[in-house]
Amino acid sequence: MLNKRTTEVYALGQHISMSAHKARRVIDQIRGRSYEETLMILELMPYRACYPIFKLVYSAAANASSNMGSNEANLVISKAEVNKGTIMKRLKHRARGRSFAIQKPTCHITIVMKDISLDEYIDTDSITWSQNKKKDTTMSYYDMYSNGGTWDKK
Repeated sequence: MLNKRTTEVYALGQHISMSAHKARRVIDQIRGRSYEETLMILELMPYRACYPIFKLVYSAAANASSNMGSNEANLVISKAEVNKGTIMKRLKHRARGRSFAIQKPTCHITIVMKDISLDEYIDTDSITWSQNKKKDTTMSYYDMYSNGGTWDKK
């Protein structure tokens, strides 16, 4: 049996000061696209989240070229995800000695890039796979009206 060898690299940005919802709006546009197309999209989109995502995509491409020696033209974003980070809590001073709580959200962004030219297959004949035995389970339909049920009793 032949399996694909993984040819993926990633870049992770943690504690980026913006909400995860705003970063997901940009990430959804670039998921599954090529490297050059992603850079063009990120440069032209008018959102504040584009700059840190641009830096992460560029960093993942640099990781791919230094670790695997791959060409940037062969890179595709295979996975891009945004997770909610910690919330920084600050106080805004108000009149008459009062204060108002401000919550500054952060997010963690992960960009995984895959080199489509380095997809090779490895031999896994020596690996034995455990076979799951399926049990025969029959579902019986219980109808309370066909066998009298509780309403027919006096």
